[in-house]
Amino acid sequence: MIAKWNGQVIAEAEKDELIYIEGNWYFPPTAIKKEFFIPSETHTTCAWKGEASYYNVVVGSESNNDAAWYYPVPKDGSIERVHKDYTNYVAFWRGVEVNG
Repeated sequence: MIAKWNGQVIAEAEKDELIYIEGNWYFPPTAIKKEFFIPSETHTTCAWKGEASYYNVVVGSESNNDAAWYYPVPKDGSIERVHKDYTNYVAFWRGVEVNG
């Protein structure tokens, strides 16, 4: 599967390496092309997954702020709920296309 923004592939992995949670595909941290990701100061909280951190996705001179998020420290019990450790796995929104 690939994640693409602004015509650029920014993450790529086999489908069986991804985790599907609440309508979003989460890519393993090794699947993202780090040169397109800049840490953001944004954080949000999910009631059952915990605190999310964000990345700005930058391709060329274009920036898609907070377009990727991950959970560096998932909330207790959430990994068991998902049945797989999703620590630092990255999901996308804000126009990032994820296709298989």
